[in-house]
Amino acid sequence: MSLYPTFPATFSIEEPLFVSIDALAVPLFLRSFQRRGTHQAHVQFEDFDSTQRVTELLGKELSIQKTSLPVKKPVSSKDEFTFEDLIGFEVKILDLNGHITDFYDNDANPLFEIELSSGETSLVPAVEDFIAGIDFHKRIIKFVLPEGLLEL
Repeated sequence: MSLYPTFPATFSIEEPLFVSIDALAVPLFLRSFQRRGTHQAHVQFEDFDSTQRVTELLGKELSIQKTSLPVKKPVSSKDEFTFEDLIGFEVKILDLNGHITDFYDNDANPLFEIELSSGETSLVPAVEDFIAGIDFHKRIIKFVLPEGLLEL
């Protein structure tokens, strides 16, 4: 993989890389990342089990996002918070329960990583339209998601 000169000197594989597919930023999780000089890197992606999957990325630009996205609370309050502040909150989606374990900031498609009580992990778009309510005191967030968004 070729790196732009602005790529950070230190990079953690805990952070996903993002690729634009159909105008959506899709996170790519890494198994390993090894620099090869200043402008090259050898990367192994999680969940890529064939060379065909990897060749789908050829010619695509990958990016990282490091900024937080401030939004107004979807409840009647003038205070501000960032979606990152919701990490650790309990999640309620219909009859499903879980916790927000991470937030991936991307201007085109910010995502919450949610670990459900069943142990499954899912990515949910971090948009106000899907947030039915937030109880900051109890640290609970309720989502209303379109049918089929969670693949369970």
